[in-house]
Amino acid sequence: MAASAADLHATLDARLVEATRGIRLLDSVSWPASIELGFIAAWKAGRAKLPEVSYPRLDFGDTRAKLDAISAAADPAHPVGDYIRRTAESWRVATDLLEAMGTPSVTAHSAKLYGLPGDRVPGATLTNVDAARHFIAIADEYNSGAPLDEIETQIPAELLRIELKQRLDGFFGVDAIRVEVDPQLIAKAAAGATRIRLRSATTFSNYDRDQLLAHEAFVHSLTALNGREQPRLKSLARSSPRTTATQEGLAVFAELMSGSIDIARMKRISLRILGIDMAIQGADFIEVFRFFMDAGQSEIDSFTSAQRVFRGAPVGGGAAFTKDAVYLRGLLSVHTFFRWALKNQRMALCRNLFAGKLALHDVIALEPHFDDGYIAQPRYLPPWVQHAHGLAGMLAFSLFANRIRVDRVEADDLVLGL
Repeated sequence: MAASAADLHATLDARLVEATRGIRLLDSVSWPASIELGFIAAWKAGRAKLPEVSYPRLDFGDTRAKLDAISAAADPAHPVGDYIRRTAESWRVATDLLEAMGTPSVTAHSAKLYGLPGDRVPGATLTNVDAARHFIAIADEYNSGAPLDEIETQIPAELLRIELKQRLDGFFGVDAIRVEVDPQLIAKAAAGATRIRLRSATTFSNYDRDQLLAHEAFVHSLTALNGREQPRLKSLARSSPRTTATQEGLAVFAELMSGSIDIARMKRISLRILGIDMAIQGADFIEVFRFFMDAGQSEIDSFTSAQRVFRGAPVGGGAAFTKDAVYLRGLLSVHTFFRWALKNQRMALCRNLFAGKLALHDVIALEPHFDDGYIAQPRYLPPWVQHAHGLAGMLAFSLFANRIRVDRVEADDLVLGL
């Protein structure tokens, strides 16, 4: 890259990081734990009512002016300039969403960032809703068919904290990532670059533990730490809204590739998509909560799922926060990307995906700047990516297996030998 372009875009990227420091999208729309406690208590007493959630009135006018100036200065014909413009625009939409918290217009802003349940799955005519219903049906069929019993393990949060800390110290180095138990956390877990939080008032299964490692630690924390190692594009250390689909899709794909995902997890992800669709169609918080309960979730898990749907949105129905629509779409997109990379002998792109908080588009568009060193190679790679030959073997099998139509297989086709 020419020195002038390199310096210009590095400077603009630094301005982008500074301009967006005050934007905390997920933190701003999240609910305090006290709302859950009050709702569950009222529900058990037969006096359930819609939660009362208040949001601060925010003004990001100055931030938007800075973002507009950055976009105007970036070269749209240059891959790095285009990356900066796209990222600045996604942060701009995030400010619109935050200013609209508590109003129905949250849905439109959220849809720009994360899409909608009715959006088409990449490479197919099916929608996110269709995919969600498919996985729910498979999960229900599996559970109704007397599956093999598994040994249920219930791990207290503090014990899991110790176990995760040992694993992470061995992988990233001592104290690179803190693991904390948080009594205020509504979700079971949350991860940042240097901290993973666990909800105190719950226990965790072996699947939960393995999913936390694969999803939170070895994708979300790992890509953030790699982003901090970048010499020029410091924005790669922070998730911009436009990278959410790729980052969440990659994290769920990591669960799949590491063998840590289970059928219940696939059902939970899918149910949330239907919950978002219900809310947009007019269902209120209690109706969506009951939907999750009827699907077999506990009261606490049902509240958590419904809360995710209504974060930042009115609880009376007709609006939703659509972030959870990205999980299946992101998973299918990332899965397709990895198979495409293998087929086209471009597996290096898969490694580049972990160099920071990137979208799939970025990895392809910025490939020349990985090659010339402007963007640094990732310092850390998940264990399943480090085993490159094993990864290629799984993807090669997946490429061929996808050509087999299971609905056309007859029992006689499965007879081997005489």
